[in-house]
Amino acid sequence: MKVVVAKDSMELGKLASSQATKAINKAIEETGNARILLSTGASQFTFFEHFVKEDIDWSKVEMFHLDEYVGISENHPASFKKYLTERFISKVNPAKYHLIDGQADPEKTIAELTALLSQKQVDVGLIGIGENGHIAFNDPPADFDDQRFYKVVTLSDTCLEQQLHEGWFVSKDEAFKQAISMTCSKIMDCKTIISAVPYKVKAKAIHDTLTMQETNLVPATLMKKHPDCTVYCDPDSASLVNEKVLAQYK
Repeated sequence: MKVVVAKDSMELGKLASSQATKAINKAIEETGNARILLSTGASQFTFFEHFVKEDIDWSKVEMFHLDEYVGISENHPASFKKYLTERFISKVNPAKYHLIDGQADPEKTIAELTALLSQKQVDVGLIGIGENGHIAFNDPPADFDDQRFYKVVTLSDTCLEQQLHEGWFVSKDEAFKQAISMTCSKIMDCKTIISAVPYKVKAKAIHDTLTMQETNLVPATLMKKHPDCTVYCDPDSASLVNEKVLAQYK
C-alpha cells in the first residue's frame, strides 16, 4: 500500500482521479476496454468532480457499483444508484454500467452481478474507507474469507451513524438497515485499488489502517496486502498519523 497526503481535499480528488485515468487508459490500450468499480459517499465528491472531466474514451469503459441499500428507491436522496447516475453516468455516458437496484430481489441481483463479474477482472476499484474502517459495507468484524462476489449485510450502528453525519438520513429509524455489498475478497481482486479518504471524520480510520496489523476489526487493513493499492489522504484525515508511519507507505 502507498499513501499520498495531498495539500487539501480538492488536490486529493485530482490526484486520485489522475491515477485512475492512467490505469483505465492503460487497460484500454492493452485489452481494448476497461472495467471499473465505483464507490460513493461524501468522501468521493472531489474525486468525481475531476474524474468526469478526464481524457478517457468512456465508450470503452464498463462500470460496476460497489454497494446499495436493500429496499431503497432510486429517487431517495441516499440512493447510491441515484448518486452514480447524477455524478458519473449522466456526465460521461460509459459503454456499460451495472447499477444495483435496491428494490429488486437481492438474490437475483447478486446472481446477475456475479455472472457479469466472473467474465473478467476489474481493472480499477475506487474503494472508500468508512469511519469504522469498513470497505464497501463490510463492517467490523468483516469476513475476509467469503468468496462470494456480493452478499446482503446488516449495517452496524457506527455505519448508520456515519450515514446520519453525512446527511443522507434524518434519523437512524429512517435509515435502511441492510445493504447489498461486494465482499472483501472480491474487492481485493481488483487489479488496481485507489482509495480517496479526505476529512477529519476519517482520521481514526486512517490511523488504525496504517498502524495496525491486518485485522477484520479494521477491514481496510486488508488492503495493505494488495500489490497495487494507493490511499489518498488530506491533512485532516492524516492528522493522527505521524511522519514516521507515513514514511513506511511512500
